[in-house]
Amino acid sequence: MSKKRNKNPFSIYWIYAIIGLTIIGFQLFPSITSGHVPLKNKKVFYELVEGKYVQNVQIINGQKCEFNLNDKGVSYIKKSDKKDFKDIKKSIDKSKKSTKVLIEIENIGDLGNFEKAIETRDANLKVVSEDRVDWIGSLVSFLLPILIIVLIWVFVMRRMTGGKGGGAGSQIFNIGKSKAQIYDKGKTTNVTFKDVAGLEGAKEEVVEIVEFLKNPDKYTNLGAKIPKGALLVGPPGTGKTLLAKAVAGEAKVPFFSLSGSDFVEMFVGVGASRVRDLFKQAKEKSPCIIFIDEIDAIGRARGKNNGFNTNDERENTLNQLLTEMDGFGTNSGVILLAATNRADVLDGALMRAGRFDRQIYVDMPDLNERKEIFEVHVKPIKISKNIDLDFLAKQTPGFSGADIANLCNEAALIAARNDKKEVDKQDFLDAVDRIIGGLEKKNKIITPEEKQVIAFHEAGHATISWLLEYAHPLVKVTIVPRGQSLGAAWYLPEERSINTTEQILDQICSALGGRAAESIIFNKISTGALSDLEKVTKQAYAMVSIYGLNKKVGNVSYYDSQGREMFTKPYSEDTAKIIDQEVSKLIEAQYKRAIEILKKNKDKLKELANKLLTSEVIFKEDLKEIFGKRPWDKEENKEQGETIVSSSKDESLKIDENKEENKEIASENEPESDKANSDS
Repeated sequence: MSKKRNKNPFSIYWIYAIIGLTIIGFQLFPSITSGHVPLKNKKVFYELVEGKYVQNVQIINGQKCEFNLNDKGVSYIKKSDKKDFKDIKKSIDKSKKSTKVLIEIENIGDLGNFEKAIETRDANLKVVSEDRVDWIGSLVSFLLPILIIVLIWVFVMRRMTGGKGGGAGSQIFNIGKSKAQIYDKGKTTNVTFKDVAGLEGAKEEVVEIVEFLKNPDKYTNLGAKIPKGALLVGPPGTGKTLLAKAVAGEAKVPFFSLSGSDFVEMFVGVGASRVRDLFKQAKEKSPCIIFIDEIDAIGRARGKNNGFNTNDERENTLNQLLTEMDGFGTNSGVILLAATNRADVLDGALMRAGRFDRQIYVDMPDLNERKEIFEVHVKPIKISKNIDLDFLAKQTPGFSGADIANLCNEAALIAARNDKKEVDKQDFLDAVDRIIGGLEKKNKIITPEEKQVIAFHEAGHATISWLLEYAHPLVKVTIVPRGQSLGAAWYLPEERSINTTEQILDQICSALGGRAAESIIFNKISTGALSDLEKVTKQAYAMVSIYGLNKKVGNVSYYDSQGREMFTKPYSEDTAKIIDQEVSKLIEAQYKRAIEILKKNKDKLKELANKLLTSEVIFKEDLKEIFGKRPWDKEENKEQGETIVSSSKDESLKIDENKEENKEIASENEPESDKANSDS
């Protein structure tokens, strides 16, 4: 059980506030704090003087007057009903010696006129003048402005440095100290390697580092040296920071955790100072681990032109980090872990062996790893017994660990919104649709003509993807607006490590199926193919200029993995013209191919579009009814055997024709060497 911290609302600033208010009160209300009774109306005083009720009149510093009442005056006051005597009566009742009641007039006005008025009313009354020095008031008036300025300065400096705790101004001199969060003396993150699903290869690398720290003799006896650093690289959401948290939970050594941006400060030299302080603390607590998340904030490649694209302060911080990483002894027991999803922008000196000896790539999870991640994230959720995690893993290709966590939470929210007692399969499918396509907008106003165009557009995509071997198999098509799209189609892509020319061409042809369907049915095209054209253009340029899959351009790649060619192209203008021509030729060939396929299956295209207009959503089973089963579906072939080929003989002939066309186009876009190999 974790102990709850008792938050004490008391602060030392309350004491300062009370003292300050007390001093101000003494200055603002001296008559009350000194026991004097204030008398605001001078006419009342003159009345008391004229009735001979006053004694011991003193004029202080020529500004105010103090006097006492005699016994006759006390009796007069007690019998009087005037409002001006109300406070004096209260003071008389409290005082044991009524004649000691001291009454004060704050502002007597002109001193000569005041004394003359007293002498006129009672010539026998003695008036004494006295000069007094208010040492406390003078001291406060001198120190209070200085104290206010100091407090404001301390407050501003604490806000700038983000200081917490300690006395006033304690953080002013600690601005160069490290901001790392230290997990020491049994303090952990409560995350272990059991909580990290998948990432088996990355875990093996990190587990070995933890083991090295726990049992160094096992390695040093054989002459092995402890690695100085390990860099976790991978796309966002794949579990790099989670892996580091697991290291903190597993390792029984001090763990320093901070972000790359913690070194950045507005003051010059602070970043380098914090790096020095961090490694100083680490050496004192070695063996230990330092984890810097998002190290690209300080580890970017240093530029040659200091005035154009670099920051001197950031470079100084990086230089200090490089020095510290290569400065401590080999077996000092300090290991640096870092994580980034932008390894391409890191400085080469930071990446070399001896600083980061290991680069651990944390990739997107595959099918089996996604299942393991689902098993972790569905534990706190009340799920139905009939949910198949294998099915969910297959429905989420390309999802990262963070995406799966979000999916499970979204499914639980959807189930709660529908007042369900447990989360079932449909909730997970709805969550997938919600994350990929966006929120449904059934109330969006769409004219019948627009709806018809959208239906044929999506039907064109579905038809082409069903009839081509290497196109992604369809799962679901809808014409209900979602997010920014007016219609959407869900595919279940085959998880491949590499792609062939035929596979990419089939995908391009499938993407152009929507516009091709519009052209065939309506003899005009719309702007609805924007996202399709964007995807197709990127794929075509990648084929020609990156992957070397074009015959005319040849086996060259103009891809720069380091990102150094920012402002100039690594090829001539003539080559750029050839690339543009080949890309246009490739796309137009696939568009023509898509039109030919749809013309041959125009009746089935219309049937599919009409069904989509009626039900707004169609599934894989609906395409089977219209087009028959796909001969290249491996799972269905295993179940149905040879019956598929005979049942869809006509369709298979058409597909074979399309396949031959695809081969012809592919041969035009592959290099000479590949074509020669295939001929041989």
